[in-house]
Amino acid sequence: MRKANVKRQTNETKINLSLNLDGKGVADISTGCGFLDHMLTLLTAHAQFDIKLRCVGDTFVDYHHTVEDVGIVFGQALKTALGDKKGINRYGDKTIVMDEALVLTAIDLSGRSSLCYDLEVPAIKVGDFDTELVEEFFASFVRNAECGLHVKKLNGKNTHHIIECAFKSFARTLKEAVAIDKNSNLIPSTKGVL
Repeated sequence: MRKANVKRQTNETKINLSLNLDGKGVADISTGCGFLDHMLTLLTAHAQFDIKLRCVGDTFVDYHHTVEDVGIVFGQALKTALGDKKGINRYGDKTIVMDEALVLTAIDLSGRSSLCYDLEVPAIKVGDFDTELVEEFFASFVRNAECGLHVKKLNGKNTHHIIECAFKSFARTLKEAVAIDKNSNLIPSTKGVL
């Protein structure tokens, strides 16, 4: 079973996350940040993971610590659930359309951390959510999942559409990368380890 349960508690956040990579897209998410909940719920559905997430954070300050720490815990959970990565595809990429927005993401579950982020958005906020925190989420995820991730906007004018398109593309990319290759039960690397 490719599952993980991760807890993290600091002076800024308290988080419990359960992840099942072989789920049905069931989300039970509460972070105290409505926009983040929305993005993680659609990520869950499009990746077809099951995610239960509870976060209590210092949102009276802003959403920074919540978004950063949720990215950390999600990355840790993915890494744990994948184990030795035997038999996975390892790579994934998707280009997703949402109205006028077009976003490409690509991932390599390589064991090495690298983020190439090119998701220019026109607005600094969506509701009360600072849009610069999208990059913070992906950076925290990449460092803890130990993967290479590219996120690139190809088109788009509406900030909400662009960010939502990025999360949907990321979800489909993850789904592809963690999927089991039925023709191999080997670790997908000539090094023999990821």
